[in-house]
Order: sequence, then C-alpha cells, then structure tokens
Amino acid sequence: MSNQHPGTIFITGTSSGLGRASAKLFASRGWTVVASMRNPSKETELAALPNVVLLALDITDPQQIGEAAHATLARGDVDVVFNNAGYGMAGPLEGVTDEQMLRMVHTNLMGPIRVTKAFTPHFREKRGGLFINTTSIGGLITVPLNSMYHATKWALEGWSEGMAFELSQFGIGLKIIEPGGMKTDFFTRSFDAGRHPAYDALVTQVMNAITDPKQMATYSTPEQIAEVVYEAATDGKDQLRYVAGADAKATYATRLQMGDEAFRKAIAQQFFGLRAQA
Repeated sequence: MSNQHPGTIFITGTSSGLGRASAKLFASRGWTVVASMRNPSKETELAALPNVVLLALDITDPQQIGEAAHATLARGDVDVVFNNAGYGMAGPLEGVTDEQMLRMVHTNLMGPIRVTKAFTPHFREKRGGLFINTTSIGGLITVPLNSMYHATKWALEGWSEGMAFELSQFGIGLKIIEPGGMKTDFFTRSFDAGRHPAYDALVTQVMNAITDPKQMATYSTPEQIAEVVYEAATDGKDQLRYVAGADAKATYATRLQMGDEAFRKAIAQQFFGLRAQA
C-alpha cells in the first residue's frame, strides 16, 4: 500500500513527543491531520495549523474511542491511523499497584487494539488503509525493573504481527515503529513508577544507567523518529517492523548477533555488574 499523495491521518497522543512531531510533519507535507489528545482545549501550537483538526480522546475510555472514530470518519475518508499514545513505567512488581498495572495495559495495549478495531470496518469496506503502531525497542529487548512496560510493548508487538495477517486479506496494511530513546520529557511527563524499599537501590542503579547523559546523547529527537513514521506511511513497502533510531538499531542488531541468552546475560552485567553473577 502506498500513500505517496497527501491524505488524512488520525494520530493518538499528540500533546507531546513523537505524536506532536508526527502531526506537525504530516501537516507540513500537505496531509490533513486529526490530532487526538486528552485535553485539546489546552493545545495552541497544533490548533494554529490550518490542516490540523484537534479531537478529544482518552484511549483508556472505550466509549470515547468509538465516538472519536465516528467523528473522524464523519469528516471524510481516513488513510492512516497512527496508534502512538503510550507511557513508561519502571519499578519492581512488588511496588506496582493493581491500578497502575491496569492503567498501563489499557493505555499501551488495549488502547491501540480498540482504536484499530474502531477504524477497521472503514478500511475493510474501502479495501485499503494503513495502521501504524508505536511499540518500542522495549518490545524487542528488555532491561531490568521495567517488566510491566515491556509486558505491554511485547504484547503489542505480537498482537500487531498477528493482526497484520488478517488485515492483509482486505488490502489493509499494518506496520510497527520501534523507537529507541527519544530526547523528550518521557521520564517526567509520560512516566509512572512503582516503589518498594527493598528495591530502591536497584531502581536507582537502573534508572541512572538509562538516564546517564552519555546514554541519552545517543537518543533521537522526536522529529527524527517522525520521519520514520512518515516513511512507513508512504513507502508502499510490505514491511512490518521499522526499528527507529541509531541506538535502537545498534541494540537490536547486537541481540540478534549474540543470541537471546548471551544478550540477556550481557544486559544483567551492564546494569548490575557483579550482582549479575549471584
């Protein structure tokens, strides 16, 4: 499927980061952008763009998802749906509440699934269209004390790959964007944490490694990753995965080269040092 000519794209999570950067990029290239976010009344930058339509959407709310899809399709044809909204969570399982777990699952996994389901009839009837889902390098590899985040991203990876088979029978595409680190406010604005005193020292050790300035210097900007989203939307390729960012590409290549077990042990050594031998 190819969208070489500007069309209409629906994007979730456009209030910041990759979602905002993607909305601006597609709009700058002539696309009509339906930019959804929880509080569009607070948005000024995207609201000022002539071919951007703001829409209220909390993707943890199934009813609002249906209403957003209906409102979007009432405006006309949609070519691409970009399931981007999501957030991170770190901390030990013992320190994560049931409420936190459910919120993460409903945002990072059930949200994209429900949005996809809401738009699928439109794409099926016209026998065309493309879904793009943001997972993460964290859907291909794991680091310690981020188990719930990885659970949702690995699940979204598997669901997306499986879903692509059935959608393809109706001329509908599905692609996955797997960014590495991004230079955003992800660790302050779009982040949650579980706390338990028995794990505090380990959490500090892991987060210090993830947010180390040398490590963060390798991260991409949201604008760089948005270019990959645009590529996926317009290249017409029958390609499922787009690993995005130099750090993500290098990390994933290392895993494939080393093999799962050797890579897992290397990660343990990287984050825990001698503790990995215990």
